[in-house]
Amino acid sequence: MRFERRFTKYAAGQTIKGNIAGVYSEIDFRQTSSEIKNPDGSIVFQAKDITVPSSWSQVACDVLAQKYFRKAGVPAALKKVEETSVPSWLWRSEADGTALSELPEAQRYGGETDAKQVFDRLAGTWTYWAWKGGYFDSEEDAATYFDEMRFMLANQMAAPNSPQWFNTGLHWAFGIDGPSQGHYYVDFKTGKLTKSKSSYEHPQPHACFIQGVRDDLVNDGGIMDLWVREARLFKYGSGTGSNFSNLRGAGEKLSGGGKSSGLMSFLKIGDRAAGAIKSGGTTRRAAKMVTVDADHPDIEEYINWKVLEEQKVAALVTGSKACAKHMKAVMQACHSPENQSLNEADRLEPKKNVTLRKAIRTARAALIPDNYIYRVIQFARQGYSDVEFPTYNSDWDSDAYLTVSGQNSNNSVRVTHDFIQRVLDDGNWDLIRRTDGKVAKTIKARELWEEIGAAAWESADPGLQYDSTINEWHTCPRSGRINASNPCSEYMFLDDTACNLASLNLMRFRDADGAFDIGAYSHACRMWTLTLETSVLMAQFPSKEIAKLSYEFRTLGLGYANLGGLLMSMGLSYDSEEGRAVCAGVSALMTGTSYATSAEIASELGAFSGYKANASDMLRVMRNHRLAAKGAVDGYEDLVIKPVPVQAEDCPIPGLAEAAVASWDLAVEMGEKHGYRNAQATVVAPTGTIGLVMDCDTTGIEPDFALVKFKKLAGGGYFKIINRTAELALETLGYSAEERADIIKYATGHASLKGAPHINEISLKSIGFTQEKIDAVEAGLKSAFQIGFAFNRWTLGDDFCKDVLGFTDEQLNDFSFDVLKSLGFSESQIAEAGNYVCGAMTLEGAPHLRQEHYPVFDCANLCGENGTRVLSAESHIRMMAASQPFISGAISKTINMPNDATVQDCKDAYMLSWELGVKANALYRDGSKLSQPLSAGSLVGAEMDDDEAEELIETIQAAAPAKQAAIVSERIVEKIIERGAEKRSLPSRRKGYTQKAVVGGHKVFLRTGEYEDGSVGEIFVDMHKEGAAFRSMMNNFAIAISMGLQHGVPLEEFVEAFTFTRFDPQGRVEGNEAIKMATSVVDYIFRELAISYLGRYDLAHVEPQDLGVSAMSRGVAESSVPDGDDGSKAFRSIASSGFVRNQFNTVQNVLTSGRSQVTREATTGDVIETVNANRHEQTVDATASVVPLVENTENVASISSVGAATKLDLANEKIIKMQQAKSQGFEGDACSNCQNFTLVRNGTCMKCVTCGTTTGCS
Repeated sequence: MRFERRFTKYAAGQTIKGNIAGVYSEIDFRQTSSEIKNPDGSIVFQAKDITVPSSWSQVACDVLAQKYFRKAGVPAALKKVEETSVPSWLWRSEADGTALSELPEAQRYGGETDAKQVFDRLAGTWTYWAWKGGYFDSEEDAATYFDEMRFMLANQMAAPNSPQWFNTGLHWAFGIDGPSQGHYYVDFKTGKLTKSKSSYEHPQPHACFIQGVRDDLVNDGGIMDLWVREARLFKYGSGTGSNFSNLRGAGEKLSGGGKSSGLMSFLKIGDRAAGAIKSGGTTRRAAKMVTVDADHPDIEEYINWKVLEEQKVAALVTGSKACAKHMKAVMQACHSPENQSLNEADRLEPKKNVTLRKAIRTARAALIPDNYIYRVIQFARQGYSDVEFPTYNSDWDSDAYLTVSGQNSNNSVRVTHDFIQRVLDDGNWDLIRRTDGKVAKTIKARELWEEIGAAAWESADPGLQYDSTINEWHTCPRSGRINASNPCSEYMFLDDTACNLASLNLMRFRDADGAFDIGAYSHACRMWTLTLETSVLMAQFPSKEIAKLSYEFRTLGLGYANLGGLLMSMGLSYDSEEGRAVCAGVSALMTGTSYATSAEIASELGAFSGYKANASDMLRVMRNHRLAAKGAVDGYEDLVIKPVPVQAEDCPIPGLAEAAVASWDLAVEMGEKHGYRNAQATVVAPTGTIGLVMDCDTTGIEPDFALVKFKKLAGGGYFKIINRTAELALETLGYSAEERADIIKYATGHASLKGAPHINEISLKSIGFTQEKIDAVEAGLKSAFQIGFAFNRWTLGDDFCKDVLGFTDEQLNDFSFDVLKSLGFSESQIAEAGNYVCGAMTLEGAPHLRQEHYPVFDCANLCGENGTRVLSAESHIRMMAASQPFISGAISKTINMPNDATVQDCKDAYMLSWELGVKANALYRDGSKLSQPLSAGSLVGAEMDDDEAEELIETIQAAAPAKQAAIVSERIVEKIIERGAEKRSLPSRRKGYTQKAVVGGHKVFLRTGEYEDGSVGEIFVDMHKEGAAFRSMMNNFAIAISMGLQHGVPLEEFVEAFTFTRFDPQGRVEGNEAIKMATSVVDYIFRELAISYLGRYDLAHVEPQDLGVSAMSRGVAESSVPDGDDGSKAFRSIASSGFVRNQFNTVQNVLTSGRSQVTREATTGDVIETVNANRHEQTVDATASVVPLVENTENVASISSVGAATKLDLANEKIIKMQQAKSQGFEGDACSNCQNFTLVRNGTCMKCVTCGTTTGCS
């Protein structure tokens, strides 16, 4: 291949050998330090005196130093290893033992400290292997390629995926090596599959993997083997996805007898395994995608997996706090000063201690288990005066989330054209058994569609992958179907293949005059296509299958980043026809150029191995791509969903549409002659960490998430800036320098009290502030998000706050304490001053800015507290649809939706994606995760009356930020309760029945309580095993159902919801005359209730005429029924309708008599007596005043007042930071690596803009 120099040139008198360092001569470098800190000030990472390009931001330098610099094993002295077939300037290096021996031992090895070392080892390794593979026509071409690649890396024009930075070049540049990790590669000379003998000679540069899994437990390629293969990938910083649809469903037969535990049991194992591994050791959590076909027997359980896990988190958080609150109240009641007149024994007796009795009743009303209430009283009897009960919070990396499953993967459902057509037609949908292919269950397609939409609305999962669309664009269908994707959904190809990614920074191809350099962009696409192709040649893979298939099909993943930034800089709205035309143009030109380059390589080295079998299909797909580039509406081959073509007339970049068409003409023409070297060429990745290292304002195809950001300073600290692209947009739109300055000041604030309304130097001095204290406040305003954050005890000092301002210790220790309000400033004054000092964080309402330009600055999230504009879900989908017809793989992107979006909105978004030919869709509704803070307004809705809504608003507004978040959190669970009928109280003495049965070998006692009319009003469920978690769960479940019944929820609704639920214990039922099998205890309970109270004998296994009621009869001689009265009215008043299964007409002769016995139901008072039954007492030392109610006391916070205050302070501080981060456009969660609250949505994953940690695989 021939290469031209576009970005570099030889200096005068230089030769190929003399230009190794010359590429950097026109790039300015500087020395800096990199430091990443936790919010508490502790250092996560520190590197001093590193050399980086001067144009790089501090965040980019931090990511390079922390993530991509090799930290150890780099020799201080190197020597070249001669290879006769390679030019001397390309020889690899290794440690110079002689030179090292002369150095002190501590100085012999270290880490990388210069960015040029990284650029050289990456580009050098690619050039070395490309030379060995025969890709260059001459040594001059190799040198040109080497220089151009280094130049692009140093100037942030493009970047490969993270595993390249981690692994590539360590052996070539430094001689670093180690024992084999079980990898394989295909020798490019012989074509033989070979087991690696070293760790780094053949690097592992691939980020994205798809792995197959067979319905086999322990053999190669099976379920347990998959966890090992996944672990190997996670260790090296890569991500993997699998389609688990081959696994048989729950209850399907096993070959050795018995029944399968089902898909979900194994998914939970894999989830736990992934959660225990951090990719690359410290880089990020494991990146994983789980995909299941819509016709799998367990699909409904899979769809609702994360919904239920989120509910478990809510239960853990709410329940732990309720237990802590009420158990402390019971303990305090045992030692209440109001009852000092009682002796010690009487104080622990509820009949005599009124305070204790009230505390117990309140605790029981809050559903605290009697066991725990009694346990507190036992401790009090032993001399303890306080209890500690650990509470959980809803942080995404908290113990609550770590306790539940489903948190370590992205989940997707595969749907076909057939399925969606059945949704539209309201047709049936068959769920197919995996063992014999027969129908396991038939459901309504719309019901499954509703479940998908509701689950996405509630938990942001599952996403959808459009199986038919994906496979219609498949270049190699003769070699197998596409079943799955990588974790971020951009790589979709055959099972057991891999893809390495690289992305071009579109903003770096924007010239100073605002023009887009089409020639430079095409040149870069060609260079990076060769880079990715070379990476396949040199790579090793984690399994034989992946090594073999990846080598045979050679899939690549070239993409771009910063599209949102480019559009804003051009003065274009992300949601505009012009914006979408630009997206289509750069996508089409990139992929057309890449495939043309692939065909060029094939002309010299041959097409990929599988091309011959798939040639006709691949050329068909190429022709469809070309038609879309030409803007055709019809003429597509074998496509059900027509793509969205390029609209050349809407494209504002001159020549872009024409260049795209030319690239596709060349790609098809050369492909028809020579075939293609690669089965796929492009994807659009989320570009998480590499987006930061390229200083991209936006990632992948995403719009910006906020207009105002906090820029990190080299010496530590932050200051507010408006997006660089926003400044360029204002200039492009014609605003003068003075107007731009005013607009920017409006958004970012003046960061000073000078000139501020109400709160300024004059007003502060009038109430006692000294110049020193005002200067201290001024220093904190540059990084303050709200003006109130700069006025605190740490800035002002406790002595000043107490002696001059007159605050008390109690006020200063209260996180709800507002200094400015306490100084007499009103809310409106604080808000007005805050906008002046800290800025509006939005451009809405800015001086000079015309409203017709507002759309240019729309972001994925609301900007600032007063922002009202946000990009719609449809705008995200239409942008994906503009790019998708020109992308080999797919697009990683999150469809952002506002909190008030409905389930129908989610379903509409999924449907629109299918209609526009998008291959995959992942929705994220703001607030769909319990870990994400909500705005107060979201909790005020139609379910509240005006007084209650007003009261809540006033409560939230009056509280400080920490208290606001607490109020919001408490309301989250409360909001889901439907306010309907008033509670209907049961009679104090009520009838019912008790049914004993054995379900799957477990004893179950079901007890009902009835109203006077015979309808059921409460249930009690007890299991035989004392203290078992399942028993406690069923007890609480019964209480929840009882509350629903008493508040008017029809029993029919519960029956429809809970019958046929499947989990252990399940199986044969003994002891119940009507029910002989149950799929779970819950299924059994509601079958029994439905039969007994609703006459639902369709849920029984024995016909009603075969059921007798002799158990209640004492014979006709016991009583008589008056003539003309069948006795049912009198009977109903005292007998349980449930016991006779609602068949009063069969018990004509039973009337009220002393012989009829109704089981007494204990009232609250009775339970109190039970709880406080006479037990033996024991005494302990008086110093043992606190007992933790957990076995592992290491997790219990200190019970001293200082410790308790610290715990409260930390919790409140975290809530404040979560709220602040949310208002700044971040997600509100803390980064698992550096603990800073700077996570943003990034494709279908999240990334930290402080340290670069990402949950994705790029």
